[in-house]
Amino acid sequence: MATGIILFAHGARDARWAEPLARLRAKVEATRPDVAVRAAFLDFMQPDLANAAEELVAAGCTHLRVVPVFIAMGGHMREDVPRIVAGVRARHPGVAIEVQEALGEHEAVLDRMAHAAVEALAR
Repeated sequence: MATGIILFAHGARDARWAEPLARLRAKVEATRPDVAVRAAFLDFMQPDLANAAEELVAAGCTHLRVVPVFIAMGGHMREDVPRIVAGVRARHPGVAIEVQEALGEHEAVLDRMAHAAVEALAR
């Protein structure tokens, strides 16, 4: 596989927090079995972004797409992620790394979240 996706989330001390991310990973893998998919975390959980990238590069990926599973492009995305990605690029200059916008900024995601919020009124 030449392309890898890293679903990048904040992380938490409670392991149950990562369950929705594991389900998201399974959905992406089912949709794109030709792409290697890993989850990575900023804090508290493993693997971190650098280690997930290293794992994908070791598996033969030459193009990585980091998909932030964040509601918006906040401080972590503006400050921490570029620093981490720069380190991975320095270790693997032949690997292309793209950081996508936060999933929460996609209109389709916002539409679905609004729908879920309205559905909650019916319960």
